[in-house]
Amino acid sequence: MGKDRDVSIMEIDGSNPNDSDQISSKFSINVLQLLKFAQMQHGLRHGDYVRYRRYCTARLRRLYKSLKFTHGRGKYTRRAITESTVTEVRFLHLVLYTAERAWSHAMEKRQLPDGPNARQRIYLIGRLRKAVKWATLFSQLCAVKGDSRTSLEAEAYASYMRGNLLFEQDQNWETALINFKSARAVYEELGKYGDLENQVLCHERVEELEPSIRYCLHKIGESKMQTSELLHIGEMEGPALDLFKAKLEAVMAEARSQQAASLTEFNWLGHRFPISNAKTRVSILKAQELEKDLYGSAADSLPAEKKLPIFDKIFTAYHDARSCIRNDLVSAGNAENMKDDLNGLDKAVSAVLGQRTIERNQLLVIIAKSKLIRRRDDKNEKLTKPEELVRLYDLLLQNTADLSDLVSSGRDRTPEEVVFAEECSLRSLAFRAERCFFLARSYSLAGKRTEAYALYCHARSLAEDALQKFQARNDGHQAMIKELKMLYDECRSNSCIEHALGIMEEIKAPENLTKKISTISLNGADKKVEKYLLEKLDIYESAIGESNTRGAARIEPFPPAFQTISRNPIVLDLAYNCIEFPSIESRMKKDKKGFISRFWAR
Repeated sequence: MGKDRDVSIMEIDGSNPNDSDQISSKFSINVLQLLKFAQMQHGLRHGDYVRYRRYCTARLRRLYKSLKFTHGRGKYTRRAITESTVTEVRFLHLVLYTAERAWSHAMEKRQLPDGPNARQRIYLIGRLRKAVKWATLFSQLCAVKGDSRTSLEAEAYASYMRGNLLFEQDQNWETALINFKSARAVYEELGKYGDLENQVLCHERVEELEPSIRYCLHKIGESKMQTSELLHIGEMEGPALDLFKAKLEAVMAEARSQQAASLTEFNWLGHRFPISNAKTRVSILKAQELEKDLYGSAADSLPAEKKLPIFDKIFTAYHDARSCIRNDLVSAGNAENMKDDLNGLDKAVSAVLGQRTIERNQLLVIIAKSKLIRRRDDKNEKLTKPEELVRLYDLLLQNTADLSDLVSSGRDRTPEEVVFAEECSLRSLAFRAERCFFLARSYSLAGKRTEAYALYCHARSLAEDALQKFQARNDGHQAMIKELKMLYDECRSNSCIEHALGIMEEIKAPENLTKKISTISLNGADKKVEKYLLEKLDIYESAIGESNTRGAARIEPFPPAFQTISRNPIVLDLAYNCIEFPSIESRMKKDKKGFISRFWAR
């Protein structure tokens, strides 16, 4: 498929390749479309630069062999690619994929878990220089050998690579800005022409270049944008934004390190735990900044699907904080006061992590409920089954129990901790009611009316109990009270429906049984079934059906139809009871007894 796509993307202008003017013909390559297709098909859809680099290496090997442009067998002798060498379009592909291989190798080093160290950063910048070198050569060759559009795209590609190098070096921001703006101008112009797919790709590349341009303006000082506002720029996805996101994360980490000096305590349920480790401060501060995106003023306009990645980042930050705290516990030694503070901080961070886990699972419940009641407008859309919601509520019950155990584990509990544990028990009761409701719905869909009715009644009693307890507290759980009221009404209506359906099915059971028995046929003559393979051997017609249909193959009916067969005769042996059989005791073998045994027998 990839080979066909490459052939379709690259078009050679001019006449027959065997003509004498082949060398002077102009080649045409849709550079952006070719690279975008290769990147999405070979790893960059998921940010896997290792896989893409290996693809570029394999692609180059195939191109070198097919062009017979290898560098010697024994001793390596590099063969340069010049204007006279480029006799077909595949030589331009050699230069382009060499630049892509160097760029992907640099991005692979940039995406290391702890970031590149000093030595790896030198290697990373060296690979970016190599990518700029090959991209510049590609632009020069396309200016001579390619048509006007190919030359323009190659120049934009080279400008983008030069901008990436300067962007990573943290220097010459004016030159980087000029390169990025030059590439953006070319793609804006190319986006006005060509087919629809090319226009979409050009507009996507323009949007991917915009954050880098704004960041360069920010570093130069021509933008009044604050550092905290840069976070909202990198919400887009794309390979062209990965370098910008890495740079942005480094900038935000530096800003957090400066702000972390003021974060000396962590407050939780009336407790104040001191934070002495700088890494712990930075991780907690990062988590608190991400929580502002979830609970701030703009959180209502944020879709539920976009909140899930924010939760994942919050979990990562709190897990990093816990690992730092536990490392401090190991190195604390015999200092009891320090150990008590660190244990309390670990407990507080774990409790906040448990709360965020419950909130994330509740968000998953909201998404699943929206898919449960949605109509199947899209055939490829997967609707939610009630069993999936039962599983989510099982997770919520487990999370709530773990959080309650964690809060109740202390010796001397404060009033805030007692109230928090009671709230966990009430939430657990509400989750049990929701779980029972969706379990009843799954039984209802399976046609088990008795079980569904009993479960709906039990869910209604649980919802009523939880509703009364929440209303008695009167401490601002209006959303939970509203949800429990709706659940109570739904349980009551569904239990009535299941009761009515059960009675109707019981009344119609004899009628349905009679109807089914009346339609039974021994030979299947009343069924309008198409002929099978053995019945139409004289006709040239496929018994499997068309390749684009999902119908069953009509080879032989299975299970086979009933056939009438003769019954075995019934034999009644009436004379057996009237026959008197002779005695055969004389023929039976008698036991021989000894002399002593005769006395015992008497």
